[in-house]
This record gives sequence, C-alpha cells and structure tokens, in this order.
Amino acid sequence: MTEEEKKAAAEQKQREMEEMMRQAQESYRQEYASMLYDGPVYGCRREELMLPMQDGVRLYTEIFKPEGLAQFPVLIQRSCYPNQQPLYEINGAELTRRGYGYVIQTCRGTGKSDGHWEPNVNERPDGRDTLQWLNDQPWAESIGYFGASYLALTGWAIADIVPPKVKGMMLTVYGTDRFKSAYEKGLFRHDVLTGWAMQNAGHPVTADYLESCRFRPHDKVDEALWGGTLDWYQDWIHATRRTDAYWQQGWWKLLADVPGNTKVPVYIIDAWYDHHFGSAINTYASLSEETKAHSWLDIGCWNHMSQPCIAWGEQHNLENGDIHRMLEWFDLLLKQKKQPEKRVRTYVMREDRWKTLEAWPAPVSRTEKLYLGETTLNAEPAEGERAFVYDPENPVPSHGAESVLTTIAEAGSLLQPEPDYRPDVVSFVSAPLEKALPICGQIKVHLNVSTDVDDTAFTAKLMEVFPDGRAYNIRGGITTIAADLPEGQTYTPGQTAKVCVEMWDMNWTVQPGSCLRLDVSSSDFPQYAVHSNYAGVWSEQGKTRIAHQKILLGEGSFVELRERNQDHDGTGTKCPSERTAATGEPEGKADQAGAVPSSESLCKERSGGVCRLQPDGTVSAV
Repeated sequence: MTEEEKKAAAEQKQREMEEMMRQAQESYRQEYASMLYDGPVYGCRREELMLPMQDGVRLYTEIFKPEGLAQFPVLIQRSCYPNQQPLYEINGAELTRRGYGYVIQTCRGTGKSDGHWEPNVNERPDGRDTLQWLNDQPWAESIGYFGASYLALTGWAIADIVPPKVKGMMLTVYGTDRFKSAYEKGLFRHDVLTGWAMQNAGHPVTADYLESCRFRPHDKVDEALWGGTLDWYQDWIHATRRTDAYWQQGWWKLLADVPGNTKVPVYIIDAWYDHHFGSAINTYASLSEETKAHSWLDIGCWNHMSQPCIAWGEQHNLENGDIHRMLEWFDLLLKQKKQPEKRVRTYVMREDRWKTLEAWPAPVSRTEKLYLGETTLNAEPAEGERAFVYDPENPVPSHGAESVLTTIAEAGSLLQPEPDYRPDVVSFVSAPLEKALPICGQIKVHLNVSTDVDDTAFTAKLMEVFPDGRAYNIRGGITTIAADLPEGQTYTPGQTAKVCVEMWDMNWTVQPGSCLRLDVSSSDFPQYAVHSNYAGVWSEQGKTRIAHQKILLGEGSFVELRERNQDHDGTGTKCPSERTAATGEPEGKADQAGAVPSSESLCKERSGGVCRLQPDGTVSAV
C-alpha cells in the first residue's frame, strides 16, 4: 500500500467515522424525543473539573446538573472515547431536563485527562476514586452507573466495590469473560481485537487492516506495520488457552470474578450478533442468585452498534435502542426507589417478538440430533466421508457473523451463497420441516475428522433455508483439533479425531417448510485468525501449508440442537404484521442479491422429501 493509498484510506475512514457519529446523534435525539415525559422540566448547569485520583493523576470530568434542584439522582459514565463528546452533550441536556444529574469522565490518558493510556487495568482504581468522590457530594441523592462496550467495562471494573449511594447499573454489549471475547477454541478473534488495537494504539495507525490480520508471524505486526510494540496486544495474541496465567491471574481474573461478588442490581443488555455476546452470557451466569433476583437480562437482535442486522425482511419489534431501557431502569431504581424483580427477555428470531423467559439458559424440553449424510442432514447416521482441501492463503470470507467489529457490515443473519459454493466448503441440507422447530440455547456440531497435518481448524455454520431456496445463517463457530484434545496430547496426521464446534446461544424458530443447512469448512476470515496448519501458538507461525481434510460420517458427526416448547416459558409480544411473520416479506421474494432457486428446490433436491418431528423428539425424513 503506497503512502497516497494509505492517506486516501485514512481520509475515507475519517469520513465514515464522522457519518457514523452524525447518525448516532440523530438516533439519540430521536429516541429521547420518543420517550413520553410529563414531569417537571429543568434547565441544565454544566461544570468541568480535573478530578484528582489517589496517585495524583487528574481526570477530566464534566458535570451536568438540573437547575433549581439542591439534590437529585445522578447517572455516571466513564469513557475512553473523547470523540463521542456530542453524544455525552445530548445525554447531559436530556437527563437534566428530566431531573437527573449526569457525570461523564474521560479515562486516564485519553482526551483532556492526564496520565498514560493503558487499556483496562486503570479502570478499577480510577473508577473507585471517582465513585467515592461522587458518593460524597451532597447534591448526589443516589447514583446509577451505565454504559456500553468499553463504558460498560469501566462499570464492571468496580461493580463489586461501589459506595452506598450506587443503587444499580445498566451495562450493555460487554462481558467480564475477556478470554471468551478473545478466543474460540484456539483461534483469535481478529475482527474484534486486532481492529480495536489498531484504533486504540495510543498513536495513529495507518496500516491496512486485512494486511495486518494476514501478517506472519503475527507477533511482529505491531513493530512492522503499526509503528511500535503494543505490550498488551502481545499478551492477547500469545495467551491462547483459558488456563494460561495471563487469564488466570491479575486483572482479567479479577474482572471475571467481579459478577459473583456484585451486590447491586444489574441490567445486562446484549445482542445475538454482538462480538461480546458469549462473554456477556457468561457474566450473567456468574451473578449470584441473590443478585439475579433483582437484575434484568435482555438479548436483542442487533450488532455491537445497536444496528439491525437481519437481511431477510422488515422487522417491527427489534427495540434496538438503549435510552428507553435506561430511563425505565433508573426511573424504577432512583426515582421510584423500588427494587426490580428478576426479568429475562429475548428477541425470538423468525418470530419478530420478545419472549419473557423463566431464566437463561431457558428450560429445554428436548435435544435433537441431525446426522451428516453425504449431502444431507438426517435422523439416522450414514456411512461415508466428505473431503476438501484447505489452503490458508485463500480463506473463506466472513459473511453473516457473530463476532465482528471492524467489518461490522458482515454481522448478522445475512443471505448466504448456494450450497458447496467453494471447493473448500461442504454443505449438508435437511428435508423441509413439517412443523416449526424452536431452537433455544447452545448449538453444537460434533465431527469425526482427519487431516494430513499436525493441527488444523474446522468451522461450522448452521442456517435456515427458506422454501424459496434462500439461506440465512443462524449460528456459526470454529474449533481446532488441538483445542479438543486432552491437555498434553498431540495429534498424529491421518488419525481420526473428535472435534466439537460450540456455537453461541440462540433463540430461533425454524419455520415449517424450511430446511436446515450446515456448511463445514476450515476458515472464517477475518472473524477468526487463519489457521496455518502448523501446531503451536498461532501468532508465532511464520508460514502456512495446505491441508487435506476429511469429515467422517456416521454416529460421531451430527448437529445437536436444544429445543424448547414454543410457549411454556412465558409470554411474548406478537408481531403486528401478519403478512408473513415468519419471513417478514411475501413468500418467494428474492432479496437484493438477485435471483433465487425455485421454491423448495434446493431442499428437496438434497433430501428427497419432507422432515417430520416425531412425538419422541426424533426427526425423520419421509
């Protein structure tokens, strides 16, 4: 990439960021305007100060106070993104109008704050000192903490040590299990952490993103392309196992333990296609039962930026804004001074409604197994094998993904290519379903495999094929042979190995007449780092080689689905549109990608019939 190209790319990125900020401001204003408010209206007094921490470093802090009130509830955020100042200004004006105070502080080493920027590790002492200062202010009647992404991290950093005036928190699109956000079965989440590192290096990085992700050995990329070593990034790319000391000691271990020690109610909000979703669900699970009894969990359908990311039709009930949730939560806690009662809600994919559940994970009525056939998914095992060649220099592009940030347009449930669309992608398609299949919880794909290298990766993507032939991804995931071996064992090329692709949770109802399709490959880039086909730490591999992969059919290769009864677990908000609530658009309509196969042709071609759910929970083709 020439210097002129780098400059042009940087200018384009700046324009995109400016447009994103403009859209975010407009969204904020619209959502605040849509919220009914019939209470007293207050003006706004704004103050600034450099708040000293215990070590003497001063942090830039803005305070917005409602005029005419001597004491009032206060909402606070701590942020490492000073470029989001326009959004903080909107929060300050709108919250004070409603009788709240608002405090926004920029993190150490960012914006106007003093000190050295080092992500994550300073947020606990700085957050503690700031909250104690606010707790001591006579004008602060009570305190609520809120934020999304890194602004949620700054909340979780102190959730277990908050002073008495803090009555609750609302923490969005983040989780305290950092390893889960960094790795999946030995494969690094490039699109999340490499992109974030380039944007938050503490100095301008103009290198090409995809070139950076492909750079080998990867532990030299910061020096070679980014202008200097990033010690914290080096830690991330070398600590590949959960059992590594980096994750089991120090800051990240402390953070992982915080939810279990948190006593104040927490409103956790995340989304099916947010890259922190897996971590957020683990965080919710870590809350004590006492804290869960007064906490809320919402799981919606959007990406990390709260953008809708469903390509198969217009949806009417996404509720993809946080402001109405924030006001509902803190009005209850701080103005009505009530303890919330436990609430768990998820958006149900393909039903366009929210469902209230007893718990998450939701109670499961039964587990389904669909076995891989030569080209089909069946109720019974089949004999044989499928083979393909995997070349790390030509990875399968990420499209329809759970864990992307830099290439955010690829997040969500998107139109997928036809089956077997590449030589290194093998597809398996079920017969059409006669009844709806409500999938609720974790999806797993078990595979018996072999290869001619000493380690490699396998990916799996499950999708729903509509009756007109269009396919949209439900969930995907990745694993390596090494990650599924017992600790200390190594793989011998040519041997049969058992691997399991463990996908993130989902609540999705496959509609009658649709098929299920499974695609298996060995790469998903840049969502995950490309496996070199060499054993060892991925970031230290300087070369790649081709692998010849085999999927061995039979009892060991199957999709495991957890099914719920459709309405045993609560109530939901029905879709107001009855034209086709399942698809969101008239049956057989092609989307913007172009023509589609004839109705049911792909399903019937590969399965030869229809699929029936039997009373005992099995699936049979007829």
